[in-house]
Amino acid sequence: MANKKKIIDTTWSPGLAYVVGLLATDGNLSPDARHISFTSKDEVLALTVKRILKLDNKISMKARGGEVSKKYYVTQFGSVDFYSFLLSIGLTPAKSKTLQRLAIPKIYFQHFLRGCIDGDGNICEFMHPQSRQTQLRVRLASASPVFLKWIHEEVKLHVGVNGGWIYRDQKKSVMTLTFAKNDAVKILNYIYADLNDDFLPRKQKTATNYLVVKDAGMAKLVRRASLRN
Repeated sequence: MANKKKIIDTTWSPGLAYVVGLLATDGNLSPDARHISFTSKDEVLALTVKRILKLDNKISMKARGGEVSKKYYVTQFGSVDFYSFLLSIGLTPAKSKTLQRLAIPKIYFQHFLRGCIDGDGNICEFMHPQSRQTQLRVRLASASPVFLKWIHEEVKLHVGVNGGWIYRDQKKSVMTLTFAKNDAVKILNYIYADLNDDFLPRKQKTATNYLVVKDAGMAKLVRRASLRN
């Protein structure tokens, strides 16, 4: 456990915004007003949180949802100041169903959104059963409809998408914000505008098919996938 006097830099930056996105989706604030934890099945994300926040804590493993196998990586640390910072921007203990809009600076929203998608979202391709055309979806799951509605509004504002919808899977307790077709492509190019930023490689790998890259001052598509129904 980290020292009580551990000071974490809360100056806004792409890295901090990315971590806040991860914590907003897969993080937890303890009721003791000091401890924060991040849990993920991707070790790289646990290591990224540790690196960006400059933590010296060890990463542990735990089981989830009644499972016996410990296959989730946990970064847990204590910092009163950082805890207070998270409260000040809108995060709360037991946030799953109460999470609302967060105070994210506009210039860092793309990094925050990428953190959210890496934390509890997905980027997927599938074959449409009728047209046999490749379909793209960008999704973000949350138990809080208010949070998803806020994300939807912000994405429309920052990215210029036209669609997107929120639905609830009757078999699950969470709702999902989904973007398809060209809206999904716009979002991917927004969150991966600079590949020097932090990201989860397995999700970015799928996104690579749709990213616009600059080569000799000219933009070109790495791959133009059909998004027709």
